[in-house]
This record gives sequence, structure tokens and C-alpha cells, in this order.
Amino acid sequence: MVSGPEDAKHQELLVQYRAAAAEFQTGNVPPMMTGHWLMKKNQVSVDLTWTDAGGALAWMRKQYEANRPFEREDGRQAYAGLDVKLDYAADVLPRGVDVCWVHYTSSKGLLSLSVVCCPNRFHPEISCPLPPS
Repeated sequence: MVSGPEDAKHQELLVQYRAAAAEFQTGNVPPMMTGHWLMKKNQVSVDLTWTDAGGALAWMRKQYEANRPFEREDGRQAYAGLDVKLDYAADVLPRGVDVCWVHYTSSKGLLSLSVVCCPNRFHPEISCPLPPS
């Protein structure tokens, strides 16, 4: 029951929040926290679900090699090398730490890769969208 202008405003904000939350789950807006990728049920694929880090590392390598970082004009490296990135990911993924790689490509595009652990260490209340088979 709405009893005053403050309650009406609160109800209106609640309706707006619920609409935005529902849109987030199916829309193209990326999450602000990596664990929230698990809420985007429409972006789930069996091909992108692994039970061990090896499959995730192979996928990340393939994406990186197909979308290499731009090369600086002075010849210096703009980003950590692939081996460094893979070593880090191989170390932390088995411990439940999400991994994100972001870099600009030579075609001036932005590559953003995320491997999100599930169940997620920081968001245990979010269920896995595709439980391992």
C-alpha cells in the first residue's frame, strides 16, 4: 500500500530497477563485475563452458591470435605478451579467479575476453547458467 509521495517515489524506483535488471540479463550491456556475466543466460554456450582450465586457455589463445594487439610505432610492446597472460590465467583459474584480457587490435577494434569461474568465488549466490555435464 502506498501511503505518501515518498512511498510512491520508492515504488516507482523499484519498478525501474526491476525493468533494468531484467533487460541486463538479455541485453548487450556488459557487467561491471566479471561474476555478473553468469546472469546473462542468453550468452551461454556449451562450446564456451569448460570443466578444466585447459579448454579455457586454448579458447583464450585462439581469440588472442585471431585478434592480436596493435603494435606501437616505436616498436615497444603495448601489452603483456601472450605467454605472460597464459601463465597467469593457468595459475589463477584453477583457484577460482576470473580472468579478463582487454586490448586494442591493429584494426583499432577493442578485444575483451573474460573467463568467469562458476560457481563464482565472489558471487556464490549466482547459479551457473550451464552446469558442467
